[in-house]
Amino acid sequence: MRITDITDPGRMRAAAVAVGLGLAVALGQVGPVMARAAPDSFADLAEKVSGAVVDITTQTTVAASAGPEMPMIPPGSPFEDFFRDFMNPDGKGPQKQHRGTALGSGFVISEDGYIVTNNHVIDGADEITIDFLGGDEFKAKVIGSDPNTDIALLKIDSDKPLPFVRFGDSDAMRVGDWVMAMGNPLGQGFSVSAGIVSARGRALSGSYDDYIQTDAAINRGNSGGPLFNMDGDVIGVNTAILSPNGGSIGIGFAMSSAVVENVVDQLKQYGETRRGWLGVRIQDVTPELADALGLKDAKGALVTDVPEGPAADAGMESGDVILSFDGSAVDDTRGLVRQVGATPIGKSVQVTVYRGGATQTLAVTVGRRETAEAEALPAAAQSTEPAESDVLGMQISTLTDDLRAQLDVPKDVNGLVVTDIDETSPAFDKGLRSGDLITEAGQEKIASISDLNSRIADAKDAGRTSLLLLVRRGGEPRFVALPLDEQK
Repeated sequence: MRITDITDPGRMRAAAVAVGLGLAVALGQVGPVMARAAPDSFADLAEKVSGAVVDITTQTTVAASAGPEMPMIPPGSPFEDFFRDFMNPDGKGPQKQHRGTALGSGFVISEDGYIVTNNHVIDGADEITIDFLGGDEFKAKVIGSDPNTDIALLKIDSDKPLPFVRFGDSDAMRVGDWVMAMGNPLGQGFSVSAGIVSARGRALSGSYDDYIQTDAAINRGNSGGPLFNMDGDVIGVNTAILSPNGGSIGIGFAMSSAVVENVVDQLKQYGETRRGWLGVRIQDVTPELADALGLKDAKGALVTDVPEGPAADAGMESGDVILSFDGSAVDDTRGLVRQVGATPIGKSVQVTVYRGGATQTLAVTVGRRETAEAEALPAAAQSTEPAESDVLGMQISTLTDDLRAQLDVPKDVNGLVVTDIDETSPAFDKGLRSGDLITEAGQEKIASISDLNSRIADAKDAGRTSLLLLVRRGGEPRFVALPLDEQK
């Protein structure tokens, strides 16, 4: 199985997005909506909204081989690779420029001509043409786009008010609710399909994903088209399908209007997105980590690093567990990323963290993510004399100059290096490997073997069965709850 965008198959730059397991993880949610009976017909609804749904054609200059033209083969055919290799065996040859055409869908959201579609529909296009069901045709310009959510905002100029549709409340949709999709599947022109909400809260590959899954027939060319509720409001933008062959098998994904509406507002106002930024690296709290931290429930977002930024300015520390943000509970890292991203830049918010067995509230002024992607890591404590020891199934060494150079560890970072590891040990099972740098144990910085042994003793005295380690690999930090029993 593969997750693929649903641009027209003629689009040469669109590519399938591989997903390791071929599945998306369900994070189901339920909204307070009354159930309604199956409609007798979707005809009235289709007639009501069809005037605002458009076909999008893009023209792009692309390079192609000057050799013989490749036969027309259905995308995904087992003969596709064969003919490509046969027609151009060395993968080289003279190149020439030609015009490529791609088809997609979109919908008008205002009478003055703003149109929403997918970013991958118009990405790299030299020319964008908008066709309405009634036959009107316009040239469009790109106002802004957001690759992170695959949303783009276009604008056309018309001498008369245009029919348009409004966004609805995707959070109010329940699994089993009726929905209707519209678009330009396989370049066949205006088309309608209907189905139900199959699942909610699907995540495919992005930090801000919040997809509605539906069994309404969605195919290539439906990209950027609307998914309607029964009131004629847009509750999703059709974006991708799960398919073994590129065609619909009843598993389609539409980015929720809760995400899209916010992105569109920013694109309309600024021409770009302006997402909130907290300034922390985080990971989910597992049951093992919760036990090591003394937390009752495995919820929240565990802070692994606090570079210079809003959180550091507010006094947040590595090892804090963020329990709530701006008055809303934090269940996991994905939820926190979405909460922070949707927060206005410059807003002062209350963030509740768990630290040292108690909670405290910090006032954080939200920054902007787009201008703060690369920040320096904070300094750590200085190390002491070199030493080696076997601890919890690992051969541990203090950070010597040779090891620092070998592992490319910055001068202001210190800790203990795993130089060897017993592959039958719990440490190996938890993912530790030779070359890992342990900078904290029990939420305290360590620079010597005695520091680590002291943290182990403290954890055992407190009756804990695991020790929380902060481990860096290639500069990236993560927490590991390491069992204190060395025997399996």
